[in-house]
Amino acid sequence: MRLLKRIMIITTIVIAVIAIAGFLFMQRAIFGKNPDGARLERIKKSPYYKDGVFQYPESTPLMTKEASYLKMIQLQFKTDEAREPTIPLPSVKTNLKKVPTNNFQITWFGHSSYLLQIDGKNILVDPVFSKAASPVDFVGAKRFPGTDVYSLKDMPPLDAILLTHDHYDHLDYEVITQLKDSAVKFYMPLGVGAHLEHWGIDTSRITELDWWDKTEIITGIRLTATPARHFSGRGLTDRGKTLWTSYVIESDSSRIYVGGDSGYGPHFKTIGEKFGSFDLTILECGQYHTYWPLIHMMPEEVVQAHLDLKGKVLFPVHWGKFALGFHPWKEPIERLMIRADANAVKVTTPKIGEQILSEGSLPQSKWWK
Repeated sequence: MRLLKRIMIITTIVIAVIAIAGFLFMQRAIFGKNPDGARLERIKKSPYYKDGVFQYPESTPLMTKEASYLKMIQLQFKTDEAREPTIPLPSVKTNLKKVPTNNFQITWFGHSSYLLQIDGKNILVDPVFSKAASPVDFVGAKRFPGTDVYSLKDMPPLDAILLTHDHYDHLDYEVITQLKDSAVKFYMPLGVGAHLEHWGIDTSRITELDWWDKTEIITGIRLTATPARHFSGRGLTDRGKTLWTSYVIESDSSRIYVGGDSGYGPHFKTIGEKFGSFDLTILECGQYHTYWPLIHMMPEEVVQAHLDLKGKVLFPVHWGKFALGFHPWKEPIERLMIRADANAVKVTTPKIGEQILSEGSLPQSKWWK
């Protein structure tokens, strides 16, 4: 009887220690902060905020009924060389501080991070330069070898930073804190500003947008936040507390669609009809699975989204840096190219650091082979 009591006491202590350790871990700044106060009051006025969370207009469950968490855990820890490249990915080291002469040029850093240089202005999108897309470097998806050739130090003087949502592979705590003492302004969907303020960014540098909100981020460069079919959250209890978005960027010389993360949906056709056409569509292609078909597009759906948007050139991103899904790392681009060729869609496929230029350069090599 005494032994049983001792076991129960020890078990209780162990559970308490684990609970306290877990609680303290979740208090780390990297997890961000939920919107409150005046920010939350503004959020409550959004037509897309219902029952305490943001919602896409159509039902968008994160997982199908057939999804198996046990199977996903097994897949996550399965050793499969095809999920990650076995050699460093090729890259081009470009001097980004040289003032561009094109209407626009884009430099990709892998996954969904890239520098837009439009009419001489520098706009950084979803900058992630950390070793892993997770709260800690030693757990989660680590960047592929060869994808670490750029950092904030390589960037030209920045005019604006666009954030599409608060997931770790799009919102990098280390990057944001490095920019705390700069003058660059941040543009993001509703609620994400709570994270940035928590990390020391002054409120005056934060602009939050609901879907269809418009603003001029730089003289002559207009930004519209547009719908996306996804979700948000950085912790265990904050899913849907902040909005996620895509963007339309317009200048007198060009119109570019920044897709962020999104499953396929009717919003693509709505955006295409509203804006007419796009010189370039930047769409996520990768980290999909049949278990979560509504929050990430299959490669074939990416091509259809581009057609819905009436795009001229498709630039697929959200691949080539992290293995967040379970598919082979090069499968997204290979499947996309087959569907694009069948539909006569022009695709640009730059290496990391290789520039897409509005005039004269549209990288199309199959470098992943």
